[in-house]
Amino acid sequence: MSESPHRVYFIAVAGTGMGSLAGLLQARGLEVLGSDAKLYPPMSSALEQWGIPVHVGFRAEQVIDAQPDLVVIGNAVRPDNPEAMAVLEEGLPYLSFPDALFRLAIEGKHPVVVTGTHGKTTTTALVAKLLHAAGRDPSLLVGGFSLDFDGSFRNGQGQHFVVEGDEYDTAFFDKTPKFLHYGARTCLLTSVEFDHADIYRDLEHVKQAFRTLVARLPADGTLIAAVNHAGVRDVVQGAACRVVGYGLGAAGEPEWQAAAIRPEAGVTRFEIRRAGRAVAEAALPLFGGFNVENALGAVAAAAELGVPAESAAAALAGFRGVKRRQEVRGEARGVTVVDDFAHHPTAVAASISSLRARFPGRRLVAVFEPRTNTSRRAVFQRDYAQAFDAADRVVVAVVPDTPIYSATGEVAERFSSQRLAQDIAARGIEAVALDGVDAITAHLARESRPGDVVLVMSNGDFGNIWERLLAALAPAA
Repeated sequence: MSESPHRVYFIAVAGTGMGSLAGLLQARGLEVLGSDAKLYPPMSSALEQWGIPVHVGFRAEQVIDAQPDLVVIGNAVRPDNPEAMAVLEEGLPYLSFPDALFRLAIEGKHPVVVTGTHGKTTTTALVAKLLHAAGRDPSLLVGGFSLDFDGSFRNGQGQHFVVEGDEYDTAFFDKTPKFLHYGARTCLLTSVEFDHADIYRDLEHVKQAFRTLVARLPADGTLIAAVNHAGVRDVVQGAACRVVGYGLGAAGEPEWQAAAIRPEAGVTRFEIRRAGRAVAEAALPLFGGFNVENALGAVAAAAELGVPAESAAAALAGFRGVKRRQEVRGEARGVTVVDDFAHHPTAVAASISSLRARFPGRRLVAVFEPRTNTSRRAVFQRDYAQAFDAADRVVVAVVPDTPIYSATGEVAERFSSQRLAQDIAARGIEAVALDGVDAITAHLARESRPGDVVLVMSNGDFGNIWERLLAALAPAA
């Protein structure tokens, strides 16, 4: 690979991370093009807006004819992909997504890596927001659409590069976690739980990945850690760098704490304490303890990077959030429809609790699509039953009988939507399992009443159920 590539070709460009990096490199003056199997909004619209040409479908001649200085290969690409095979056969220079991100965008800056099983997208956007409000002009790449920056990346001129660090593997030719590739100097760790059962065997396997990240932090680096969580406390033991704890309670004796948490109209107010002393008051336009904890971690990280806690706390009030994180899609016939990315049992429970605080006194209907390679296994079957305890009614989408990708062995037992509905009902909550978006939409339109809040949780497009439900609820013209 040349020292400074001019033309970069992305194989599987339409993924959130790949598309964001493509846009960032385009903004930095590189010529960017690529391919993907299918294109869907919002990334298809963004790539078109940025003027990045994209081939639909993978063909060897496409990457060869492009004569790229560098090919970036996404982790969704399999070894038998014709373009990936052509790259290897022709000897074209190539990198994985995280290595390309580091080499072409992060290197030379101060990498601020935000990671953890839950909350990393929102927390990454929060850290960038606080640094930007302080005039630090950070760069950003996040696995979601930041409303504050009108996209998933920012090409800043300041010294900090804030990046979401994913524990998923890097590429078919590199099975190490992505977050090991970013050269973290400041690292924010939100949580450590079992997830990604398609590549991790168990919780201990997950912890090994995070321990490796912690071990690679430089001695003069900083680790901001949510030490209230047992998994986090476990992996940060023995860190060579400074560890700064944060959390809502006393577990782990965090240096940074949130106290006097109280939801009010449109915001959650809380007091920020450092080493037992009140340092700021905050008004966060998000709800739920997990969002308060994420905001607290962002303030702690900003403070470690030189932003006074009072200034960082004040900037929280202007945070606009991230798309698909408790995003209100609309209201029809008095029914509010909310879109959320939650899919892990812990995130499902947290999202429902958050909506309870945001919409007190209203009936809450939770709709859940088990879609990930983990949620379609039976690994969290029992945990999901308890995750819906704070909902009034639950609708579970029936899992299709399609292959489940796994690098950890054959999938022996599949998740059962029907059993989950039965288990939830046994806990005293009305629940039903329905097959297909049409059936779910018809059920919700028929059963919903004014004042309801419908929380739809999925990490996919779920057949655009949000717009379909709003249309079904709308009065006939």
